[in-house]
Amino acid sequence: MPTPSINGNVTTDDAADMVAGSLSLNSEGLVNMASDATLNATVMGDSHLKCGTVRSDTISRQAGTGSPFSFSYKLTYNFMVDCNSNNQPDSLSSNLIYSGSYTGPNMSGSNSGSSNFGVGGLLPSETQFVINGEYKRAGSFSSKVDTAKHGNSNVDIAISKLTLKKPSREIESGTATFSITGTTPRKGIFSFTGTLVFNGDGTATLTVNGNVYTINLETGERHRH
Repeated sequence: MPTPSINGNVTTDDAADMVAGSLSLNSEGLVNMASDATLNATVMGDSHLKCGTVRSDTISRQAGTGSPFSFSYKLTYNFMVDCNSNNQPDSLSSNLIYSGSYTGPNMSGSNSGSSNFGVGGLLPSETQFVINGEYKRAGSFSSKVDTAKHGNSNVDIAISKLTLKKPSREIESGTATFSITGTTPRKGIFSFTGTLVFNGDGTATLTVNGNVYTINLETGERHRH
């Protein structure tokens, strides 16, 4: 199997847009999944459910009227209460499959994927939720900046200690690594890897191939440093 091209006509700006589309609220990205998981952790914790209790939920979600961006997704969740050695509910397992499409600031896509999160912090004495796990998104993409750029992509994000404060569930900190692979017509395959740092101010710092970007976690807009 040939070694992936570094770009295949896809730039680091395009790679940053793919990650931004996989993260932001306005593209039903990882930030939404983290919010859903911690909301359910709050509800299930407050309900004093027993260890091993499972809850399933299917959601259809679209962008609000008047939004400059759009998305439409169907999400199917399974949550389970996990307990510590003292038989106290202290964490939540969150498993998701989803599919849909979005149009963001610089890129649109139709995709499907999954997330598998472990959410710590259910005990009333704890002041934060902490998420570890993996988020995946795969499907087609099309650049709004250069319509000649389109193809298929796979985005895989592994998050570590993504911390959300209680009770607001706002992101305070966390890190992640990501990989992107895909193909474009006639230009071949591409591959990128990089890192993310969640800054606690509604942004994340993305580094890919030595280039640094700030990602707005709400809008998906990115700024190259």
